[in-house]
Amino acid sequence: MNNPISVKSMFDFFKKKPKTPDALLAGLTVAKPNFIERLKTGLAQTRSKLGLGLKALFQKKIDQALFIELENLLLSADVGLATTAYILKELQLGLKANQADDGEALYAALQDLLVKILKPCELPLVCPESDQPFVILMVGVNGSGKTTSIGKMAQYYQDQGKRVILAAGDTFRAAAVEQLQIWGERNQVAVIAQGPGADSASVLFDALTAAISRSYDILIADTAGRLHTQSTLMDELKKIKRVLHKCLTQAPHEILLVLDASIGQNALVQARQFHEAVGVTGLVLTKFDGSGKGGMLFGIAHELKLPIRFIGVGEGIDDLRPFNSEEFVAALLEIETPIQHETKVTV
Repeated sequence: MNNPISVKSMFDFFKKKPKTPDALLAGLTVAKPNFIERLKTGLAQTRSKLGLGLKALFQKKIDQALFIELENLLLSADVGLATTAYILKELQLGLKANQADDGEALYAALQDLLVKILKPCELPLVCPESDQPFVILMVGVNGSGKTTSIGKMAQYYQDQGKRVILAAGDTFRAAAVEQLQIWGERNQVAVIAQGPGADSASVLFDALTAAISRSYDILIADTAGRLHTQSTLMDELKKIKRVLHKCLTQAPHEILLVLDASIGQNALVQARQFHEAVGVTGLVLTKFDGSGKGGMLFGIAHELKLPIRFIGVGEGIDDLRPFNSEEFVAALLEIETPIQHETKVTV
């Protein structure tokens, strides 16, 4: 690395854990909240806009005005036009069928419907046992959180006993290579990299060759951030796919698109374009903790039906976890116990 002093200082910073004054005196670290609690904290802005509004709304009389308010709440949280229309239609059908005849029952029906929209996308990424490395190609626009997600995923799979190697395929941005190397040091994971401006496909070919020869279980490959409208860079992703496939027939096994939740419905546009270009097989949703647009997840799940592999709700290494629909809705609506899936409203 070009600046080992700055890298070491960053590395030391990442290792630090928050402490209270009493814990400092006692030399004890503070126990971190579990992921459900961190999810609730991360969704605070969306919950204040949508969750609390819904809870208050269904204490009112069920009439046309209630449905108009419901529509406005859903749209304000970036649920999207098509998905909002679908939710309203299903709830109204439930009313006509006498499945929900008061505010409390209608609210319960909505909770169940929200889970059902997300449930088909609740597909954690399981890397099967194999004598060949499982190749995960990470794609997305600049600033979506690709490189950070890679570092967190490396730790997640290491905790499962997997041998992980990383590839610094974002050769357009020198800081991206250094950032990935910092994550590699932090997780004690090997990082295959070349100099700035190197051919990304060549870097990933070398990384996959190394992963095969050294019997690694998982290769996670970074790529340069690109807008979904940049046809030349999208063509480069297609080239990367071809190169990996030549090296290992099944590779890449997974193409994960990283989406920034704070951009709301724009994420849906990005997902469509990337999926058309390279055949996205799963999604990683990040930065829910910095946005009130968390409702975008329902629109993406309803319209694209792509597997949601991971969800990120903070900057900590443990703040990226496999997606769980019941936990997400429970955290969003501030329900103490995650919703148990039942058939009340047909989806």
